[in-house]
Amino acid sequence: MPITFALRRLALPGAVALTLLTAGLAHAAEAVRTIKIATAAESKPLSWGAIGHEPEGYEPDVLRAINAKLPQYKFVLEGAADIAQETGLVTGKYDAATGGYYRNPARSRQFLIPDSPLGASLMKIYSRSDSNINGMKDLVGKNIVPVTAGGGVYKFVTQWQQENPSDKVTIKASSAGIPYPDRLKEVQNGKYDALILPSNLGEQTVIDNQKLSIKASEPVSINNTYVLIHRDDENQALNDDIAKALKELREDGTLDKLSQKWFGEDVVKYIK
Repeated sequence: MPITFALRRLALPGAVALTLLTAGLAHAAEAVRTIKIATAAESKPLSWGAIGHEPEGYEPDVLRAINAKLPQYKFVLEGAADIAQETGLVTGKYDAATGGYYRNPARSRQFLIPDSPLGASLMKIYSRSDSNINGMKDLVGKNIVPVTAGGGVYKFVTQWQQENPSDKVTIKASSAGIPYPDRLKEVQNGKYDALILPSNLGEQTVIDNQKLSIKASEPVSINNTYVLIHRDDENQALNDDIAKALKELREDGTLDKLSQKWFGEDVVKYIK
């Protein structure tokens, strides 16, 4: 047998092994699916961080904890404005989105929504510390900060009014888009008697940092918040995997720790 041929025969098993190893690594790399997720860009401490900046806050931290449990995916987070989030989710630009989203019939038809909640949104009333406002009925005859037309607060108050017709609470719709820290100051200086908002937007941080004499009521409404997922057949497994991971994170106390870290309170205990 020629020496060169013998050497080739000896080298062959190693070459085959190398080829198989390379193919296996390539297949493993392909098996990790990149998931592009839009997060709220300006909702500190819930989530913030515009394009070009690493998202921070409660929801980004929860998403990273989910990803740690799901090595078959690589989550890529990108801050985006609210309208860009839902538009991008519909078109498939994003695979998923978070932004304090509630589950409702329209969203359930349009998107996949994991059964396990991401967190809870606590609607509270903010008023001056010396006020007698502690609940919705205390707002009868009061001057309430205008709210976004068609937004979550507007829908909540409208629904509450329908259920309590004898207690007239007047609220005006507005599209002015005045930042809530300025609205808190307007309550402080007496322009308005109260402000109704979800408490996961960082109101307490503003109150503490600016030393405002403002108090927050107990929650007057509680809504679970969810991850929204682009609806297609491929994402059904992603939907189920995220639901399972969130259930585990709630059970092992991770969601509670992140809630305390970012909101300074146990929001998770309110999850329904």
